[in-house]
Amino acid sequence: MHVPDGFINAPVSAAAGVVAAGAVAVSLRGARRELDERTAPLAGLVAAFIFAVQMLNFPVAAGTSGHLLGGALAAILVGPYTGVLCVTVVLLMQGILFADGGLTALGVNVLVMGITTTVVAYALFRGLLGVLPRTRRSVTAASFVAALVSVPAAAGAFTLIYWIGGTTDIPIGKVLTAMVGVHVLIGIGEAVITALTVGAVIAVRPDLVHGARGLTSSLKLRVDGELVDAPARQPVAPVAARSHRGVWATGLVTALVLAGFVSYYASADPDGLEKVAADQGIDKKTEEHAAKDSPLADYGVKDVSDARISGGLAGVIGVGATIAVGSGVFYVVRRRRTPDAPTDTTRDKESV
Repeated sequence: MHVPDGFINAPVSAAAGVVAAGAVAVSLRGARRELDERTAPLAGLVAAFIFAVQMLNFPVAAGTSGHLLGGALAAILVGPYTGVLCVTVVLLMQGILFADGGLTALGVNVLVMGITTTVVAYALFRGLLGVLPRTRRSVTAASFVAALVSVPAAAGAFTLIYWIGGTTDIPIGKVLTAMVGVHVLIGIGEAVITALTVGAVIAVRPDLVHGARGLTSSLKLRVDGELVDAPARQPVAPVAARSHRGVWATGLVTALVLAGFVSYYASADPDGLEKVAADQGIDKKTEEHAAKDSPLADYGVKDVSDARISGGLAGVIGVGATIAVGSGVFYVVRRRRTPDAPTDTTRDKESV
């Protein structure tokens, strides 16, 4: 759903940029309360993982594909403020290095893909956890629903911005119907990816999942056909440290494999916004990307003729750049923790 330059006029694009910058500033302050010694190193990894999975377009309808937006996933794993920053880092890397998403439309993309998805998904996620049994399965189920809803919500946000500042005269009702319709289908894919990822992390290290904080239901074991409470785990620092490194390494390897190898088999069909833009005529005034001559433009390495190698190298470089920039940002944010944002020391005492 990356909005290119030319879809939205200059005044509205500038206004969106101001609003997005304000939201990012608020998120920088809020992230200081969310990041601790365990989650801060993983936030950069979450950004890199989202970058990698966004390269995997999946077919959703005849001639249309979709890809992960990632706001719901980031918010649930590392918190809503940090989630906004994760998606923003991804969008910056994509726009600057890969000419994906217009530079003048960066504010629009942050509002649509970063802020809307994160806020809608996390609000719905917390609401669902308030009425569901407080278990790991509830976290996974709530993740699925929240991610599903966040995608058509983002489509609606784009439609609203287009209604205010679109550069072509297209009936807004047609745009809304087309955008929401196709992005409901894309939302199903988003929901599956989000639920599987959240469920996998919870199974290994539930204490690293921001959205699982405060759950008090004990882990159950089946003994002689009956479910009983598992013995409470005593925190052991060296084991936790090894497990933390294991999660980080597994996530990094997964992101590199997805971006460097699996991305070659992604659908080549236009994504939901591209298809709607072409069908409805929204793209009549699309402008060339300012970074179109980048050595990594269009997710390929310039002068590498083999498409598989070119795309794989570009994916690996993108993951590396994203995790480097993201980790740097979150390290600085963590270091600047304010006195009113103490480290959460209760999480070791809680079980999921």
